[in-house]
Amino acid sequence: MPKPTKGPRLGGGPAHERLLLANLAAALFTHKSITTTETKAKRLRPLAERLVTFAKRGDLHARRRVLAVIGDKAVVHELFAVIAPQVADREGGYTRITKIGNRKGDNAPMAVIELVLEPVVKKQRAAKPAAAEVPVADEPEVVEEAAEAPAADEAAAEETAEAAAEEAPADAEAAVEEPAEAK
Repeated sequence: MPKPTKGPRLGGGPAHERLLLANLAAALFTHKSITTTETKAKRLRPLAERLVTFAKRGDLHARRRVLAVIGDKAVVHELFAVIAPQVADREGGYTRITKIGNRKGDNAPMAVIELVLEPVVKKQRAAKPAAAEVPVADEPEVVEEAAEAPAADEAAAEETAEAAAEEAPADAEAAVEEPAEAK
């Protein structure tokens, strides 16, 4: 749950801030990406992510809770029917904020907040100790293969040594030129 804000609210009073954030969330779910000020984007992120979490649950009570915030049935349907299935594998982090510079008129810092709808790519975890013990039994086969391929390894080592020797003079020349350009 986001921490309650202290100090001035967006747009004046707390009721106006709640309506402003609800309208920003509705626009975000409709258009998938909106441009707003950095402050509004940072305040919108926890609300939008909580609503997406409700949509992932997908039951009637969750739908009614989202309707209490947004109020537009078409936007809620879009959230539950289209967006929630696309982020079903994702465990949080449904929005991305990208800073885009300052606004021309009043120099306010602007940002783009968008839904992250790309599929999640799972990272490979390090092998567990039990998994590391299983390949130990296969080591004699690896030793036999290594005995057959030393000639190929020597040829590859010579090629990499030649490539490194060719790159080294080019790097030295670049290092000499850089201090002259810095002055």
